Amino acid sequence: MAILRFEPITERHLPAILEIENATHGLPWSERAFRNEIDSKHGVFLTVMLDHELVGYGSVWVAIDEAHITTIAVRESHRREGIGRKLMNRLLTDARERGATCSTLEVRAGNTAAILLYEKLGYQRVSVRKGYYPDNREDAVVMWLYELETWVPTP
Repeated sequence: MAILRFEPITERHLPAILEIENATHGLPWSERAFRNEIDSKHGVFLTVMLDHELVGYGSVWVAIDEAHITTIAVRESHRREGIGRKLMNRLLTDARERGATCSTLEVRAGNTAAILLYEKLGYQRVSVRKGYYPDNREDAVVMWLYELETWVPTP
């Protein structure tokens, strides 16, 4: 039986993160952006390990009482296994422990699977940013999760 665990980002994770990032996102973060996350005091950046394989990662920045999900990705071969949900649960729990009372994120309007996941977690669609993504001018759906202090992780 495979063991799923979360680890804080370190330098050794970067090659696998960059591989997933480049395969997943139309506007991938640079290696430098990920390196900046290693020592960030403003957020939580976790990798998801399945046995010894890095299968996902995600980051949340906490500013005063607001948790902003900055990135999340799961290796394509491991999608639809609940890994993204478990990672979001962990990021939101960690953000709440750091004092966050609400959370926000932007998601591509065409990413139906992600939007459905976020809605299951309690996020609400509140607005649209027209042409937000510069690679293809796709709109971003802005979502908020209010009352994080009473939020319950989704099983």
